[in-house]
Amino acid sequence: MTTEHATKATPSEAPRRRRLPPEANIFLVLIGIALFFEVVGWLVVKQSFLFNSQRLTVMILQVAVIGIIAVGVTQVIITGGVDLSSGSVVGMTAMIAASFAQTSDYARAVYPGLTDLPVIFPIAVGLLAGLVAGLINGSLIAYTAIPPFIATLGMMVAARGVAKWYTRGQPVSMLQDDYAAIGANVDVLGMSIPVPVIIFLVVAAIFHVALRYTRYGKFTYAIGANVQAARVSGIDVGRHLIKVYAIAGLLSGLAGVVLSARAITGQASMGVAYELDAIAAAVIGGTSLAGGVGRITGTVIGTIILGVMTSGFTFLRIDAYYQEIVKGIIIVAAVIIDQYRQRRRRKA
Repeated sequence: MTTEHATKATPSEAPRRRRLPPEANIFLVLIGIALFFEVVGWLVVKQSFLFNSQRLTVMILQVAVIGIIAVGVTQVIITGGVDLSSGSVVGMTAMIAASFAQTSDYARAVYPGLTDLPVIFPIAVGLLAGLVAGLINGSLIAYTAIPPFIATLGMMVAARGVAKWYTRGQPVSMLQDDYAAIGANVDVLGMSIPVPVIIFLVVAAIFHVALRYTRYGKFTYAIGANVQAARVSGIDVGRHLIKVYAIAGLLSGLAGVVLSARAITGQASMGVAYELDAIAAAVIGGTSLAGGVGRITGTVIGTIILGVMTSGFTFLRIDAYYQEIVKGIIIVAAVIIDQYRQRRRRKA
């Protein structure tokens, strides 16, 4: 006679399920949205949405600048803050950088004696302008206890004012070919890829590694999770916040350089409402407005989702007003989902 011994595995002995990364769900949403436009495209427009290389190239080119900004904004939101100034800083840096990239044969150059400069000079000036704006934001927040919303709101207004004052509202034209090449395409393995897209992916990769594997990232998450605990553990919160906002400003400056090079002009109206799209990309990508949670990979997917939606609505010839309404609904829905996750996490 044989006896079977049934043993029940305790919770500690039970094999742990390997959880999928948070970006997996966001990526599935991206696929769902893309397939939706593909199906509706065949039914309504009688064309393919996805299998059109020109449309896809334009789409990723449009979101590259937003993506660069969103990488910086994501880090700010992880600390529990917000940056409303990034769009205005883009406009300001676009004007400043473009003014140092003009050709000598333009009679109305902003700086007639500083034309045909090496391309690295206008790039450096644009990055420096963005960095200074970020340092001001971070210093105000760190040393005056002004809420990030108010500090960056003030910078948003001031930077837009500087952009308009810089040339009295006149666009900056006649830029060098070397500078314009920053916004052009380059051949990579036989494929023509826009340089702004390459810059976006490189920036995203750098700060993904920085947040995941360096002390800078650990401090950023710690401050967002619990600022008092971060102070007790020895983190110089004020100094680190200045670094985070300086990086966000630097990336906004880079976005301004890329945008002006792509348009081959600098205009004071550049970057209007870009800060909202950047925040939307971060939130859609899983970054919590409560701080302490977020990944650059999620932000990249969130940026692409915004691009797919904008391109899809245009493809279906849907009015731009409806696009903004739907975008607003998606942002609110993403925040509601984030709040739901926060409540579940607190209960657990």
